Amino acid sequence: MAWPNFLQCAVCGHQQPYEPFVPAVCQACGAQWLLPNYDFKAFKREILRGLPGRPSNLWRYQDVLPLKNPAALDLYPAGGTPLWLSQRFAPALGHSRVYIKDERFGPTSSFKDRQAAVAVAAMSEGGVREAVIASTGNAAVAYAAACARAGIKLWVFMTSLVPQEKLREAALFGAEVIRVSGNYDQTKQIAAQFAQRRHLLLDRGASSVPARESMKTIAYEIVEQLGWRAPDWYIQAVSGGLGPLGVYQGFKELFDMGLIERIPKLAIVQAEGCSPMVQAFKAGKEVADPVVPDTCIIILSTGDPGKTYTYLWNIIQQHGGAMESVTDAEAFAAMRSLAKSEGMAVEPAAAVAFAGLEKMVKNGTIGADETVVVNCSGHTFPVEKHVLGEQFAVDVHLSEGQTPAPREGLLAALENLDEKTTTVLVVDDNDDDALLIRRLLEGRKAYRVQHARDGWEGLAQARQTLPDLIVTDLMMPGIDGFGLVEELKLDPRTKDIPIVVVSAKDITPEERARLNGYIEAVYQKSSLTPRKFVEQVVQVIEEEKGTKENAHGI
Repeated sequence: MAWPNFLQCAVCGHQQPYEPFVPAVCQACGAQWLLPNYDFKAFKREILRGLPGRPSNLWRYQDVLPLKNPAALDLYPAGGTPLWLSQRFAPALGHSRVYIKDERFGPTSSFKDRQAAVAVAAMSEGGVREAVIASTGNAAVAYAAACARAGIKLWVFMTSLVPQEKLREAALFGAEVIRVSGNYDQTKQIAAQFAQRRHLLLDRGASSVPARESMKTIAYEIVEQLGWRAPDWYIQAVSGGLGPLGVYQGFKELFDMGLIERIPKLAIVQAEGCSPMVQAFKAGKEVADPVVPDTCIIILSTGDPGKTYTYLWNIIQQHGGAMESVTDAEAFAAMRSLAKSEGMAVEPAAAVAFAGLEKMVKNGTIGADETVVVNCSGHTFPVEKHVLGEQFAVDVHLSEGQTPAPREGLLAALENLDEKTTTVLVVDDNDDDALLIRRLLEGRKAYRVQHARDGWEGLAQARQTLPDLIVTDLMMPGIDGFGLVEELKLDPRTKDIPIVVVSAKDITPEERARLNGYIEAVYQKSSLTPRKFVEQVVQVIEEEKGTKENAHGI
């Protein structure tokens, strides 16, 4: 059992119980930096024994991750990434002791796979079946993949400036993608409002204990891979700062257990066009002022780091370190140089870290005799553009600028979003029938219509996307409509999804009895005009929506 004994405030020392899915805020002073306390003595004994029988991924350190019973879960693999000694990139800078923590080896090729693995495991353990996340790209993709495996429906909110490949990749894993025509801070705002309106869990990034705790496994792996030694420097490019904040905690735990001799210095690198942390750090300020992002490296475009900067600033004051910014051009140059010298294709955000390393080595911030680890946070992962077509995201338009969206505009956007995100899954092996239903539904309202061509495909899609309504034919190859309905109702994830059955043949009394109690309505294709049939389907959707709203007291 790895459930935290308590949470302790890093600011005032107050202790309080750990509550999953509740924002970690100190009940005494209001600080948002609360640290879980585990049985570190027992874990140290396991480390000294060599962690026998442990997997070679982040679950190797499950004793210090906030789950009650990891053994009972189908844990999503992440972590266990290699640590390479730079062979040509760093030596060309005059430095021979630079290691690359290659996070490209995760399930979706970014370090956010760690965050998704632990956060989604906590969701599964807590019985969460539907969640919301706002992201600049990598986290959305990582969560979408982890949620797909866990059978959790995920709503992903991303700014429309995020590269289409990232949006498509999240949609490919079955997430509902909402593309917001505003900046990232506005996107977080509308995601929070959407989650509140629908009574859904909102993943809160750096203020989420499972998310932050996941990142410390990077530190544990680095130390173990270096032969239980700590590097002098740990370098990472940041947007909101969750990564290095969590990594620092891992180093601190190892230091407190007496397993390493020092806590490494942190080097925080930002894109110059969105560098509120660096600007505040160089001005000697403990609080960062928000900025309007002006960088084409959208993954690093958090304009307001909030209190995360203050926590990182305090860490650097205590243990040493630096904050530095690089231009987009310098990042792209490092990206090309790394590919040519190390054979590593990295995303622009990762290249920012390497450009920062180059800058700090040249200006003497990092000494030639110091051991350095750079987080290679992700791969230039391409997505097949023709898999999904063009209708893979819902667009929401907000105001421009860095200020919060006007309340009237936000409410209007949310009301519009509620209508647009009603999803209907049509299961029918007749493409013409399915296309007709799709066109009529989309013409009636802005429904999102998905199509499965047989029962097995329909069952898989229903479990992955958890639609608001399923329309299914009865006569299909493989598993027929009767079997599909029975499988859906046996699965806790899909048992409450309303189902409408259509059939081209007469339905016998015995068949009606078999369906009775499982479905909302049954229609024969020949008994109603297509338009009249769709009107009745829409009525079922609206009645079901009204029932849900009444249940939530809306």
